[in-house]
Formats: sequence, structure tokens, C-alpha cells
Amino acid sequence: MDYFVWDVSRVIFTIPLGAKGLPIRWYSLMFMSAFVVGMILMKSMFRRENKSFEVYDFLLPYVFIATLVGARLGHILFYNPVVYLTDPVRVFKIWEGGLASHGGYLFVILSLILLARRFSHEVSFFWLADRCAIAGMFCAGFIRIGNFFNSEIIGLTTTVPWAVIFARVDNFPRHPTQLYESLGYFYIGLSFYLFYRIKQGKIGEGRLFGAVLVCGFLYRMFIERFKENHAAFEQDLLMNMGQMLSVPFILLGLYLLTGHQKRSSLWKWARLSDSIGSQKRPASSASS
Repeated sequence: MDYFVWDVSRVIFTIPLGAKGLPIRWYSLMFMSAFVVGMILMKSMFRRENKSFEVYDFLLPYVFIATLVGARLGHILFYNPVVYLTDPVRVFKIWEGGLASHGGYLFVILSLILLARRFSHEVSFFWLADRCAIAGMFCAGFIRIGNFFNSEIIGLTTTVPWAVIFARVDNFPRHPTQLYESLGYFYIGLSFYLFYRIKQGKIGEGRLFGAVLVCGFLYRMFIERFKENHAAFEQDLLMNMGQMLSVPFILLGLYLLTGHQKRSSLWKWARLSDSIGSQKRPASSASS
């Protein structure tokens, strides 16, 4: 059987800058596209619900920095701690690759907590998390397309008709797991965005966030079954690292879906933020 051969250069073009030039890579384009699309979605939700755009203006730097730092630290701690301990300078060489999405998700959640605390008179953490969760699924979809261009996070060998030969890796037909994930994340993101539009944003705080966590990470756990392991130590484990790291996010999602957060101190703080906001927010605080 003739399989599709993927052998596209990682570099789109090179800007003549310096001795070697500045390469513009497909992964970088997909990474930036993820944030552009995510911010467009968030802007539409801010405008639709008449929320202050002062919060929106700070959202991108908070989330962007959290994604980079969290994903990098996640890769170091979860997959290659020894390598980076012996050569600490490599921690900063992001262009060499090495970003773990679970670390990125965790730090984004932390950044939303910080942002909500800063603007407690405008939005609550759960309001931000519910809506950013939707945008996050679209972001994840674009980043997985970037992984496909890089011929990384490849699938196991297979004989299915849609198998792909990643010529930069080897000559074996493999599951295009990057595309499996990407399509799944786009579907989840679109489904919950339509649900959000139908409900006109009137959803129990924290529950949309929980639902996206459960659906997104359950799907991630399923697709991991078709992937090559990232590290050798995963071979003898019942679940690979990607599956194990997904479990806490699924449990958090189930916790939020059941409404137990309403009895937590975080919920009380979030609701207090809303009450303060309703008192302090001026009528003209929202803008386009």
C-alpha cells in the first residue's frame, strides 16, 4: 500500500538577518495562530457580556508567559530532569524543542487566578476559566498542527489507510496522532462554544471549565494509546506520562462539574470578587 509521505521542511522561509538569518518555522506560526484565535474568541465573549476590556488587555501577556514557562518547566520536570540538571543552560534553549502541554495548562490556571485577583472588582476566576477553557481547546488544536509540521509526537506504526510516513523520523507508516488530537480539540472547543452561545453565557460558574477539562483530557488519554512514548522509562508503566498527567485534570473537572467548588474557599473568594465588582464597576467600563 502506498502511504502518504510527510517530508515538509520545518522552516517556511528565512529572514536575512545576521550570519545565519532568522528562520520562521511552521510551529512558530501555529503557536502564534493559537493565541490570535484564542484572543479573538475571548474578545467576542468579553464584548458579548459587557466585561471590562482592561482585563482583556492583560489576558494575553499573562497567559502567553504562563504557557511558555509552564510548558518548559513541565517538560524538564516530567521527562528530562537529569539532562537539564547537568546542563542548566539548556533550560533557556526553547528553540531546541521541549514543551509539555500539561505544565502549560497548569501555569495558565495559576495565571488566571493571579489575573482575577488583580481585577477582582471586574471578573472572578471562574468566569475567566470557563471562557478561557473554550479558547484553550482551539489553541491546543493549532499547536498540535505545529507538532505535525515538526514530525514530532508521532504515533505508533500501523497499516490503516490514512497512515503517514514521517520521512524525517523513519520509513514506517504511523498514526498521525497530532492530527487526531488537533481535530478532537477543535471539535470539543467548537461544541462548547456553541453551547456557551446557546446558553448566552448563563452557565453555573466553574462547570463549563470542568466539562472542558474532562472532555479534553479524557480524549488526550485515549489518543495517548496510539502514540510513541516520549521517554524510555515509560515503557514499563501501566500508563504513559501523558495519561498519568491527565488524570489530575480530569478529577479536577469532575469536582467542578459536581458543584463541590461552591463549598470551597476559592469559590467564596470568587463570589466575593463578583459582589465587589458589581459595586465598583462603572457603567462605562466596557469598550470595544
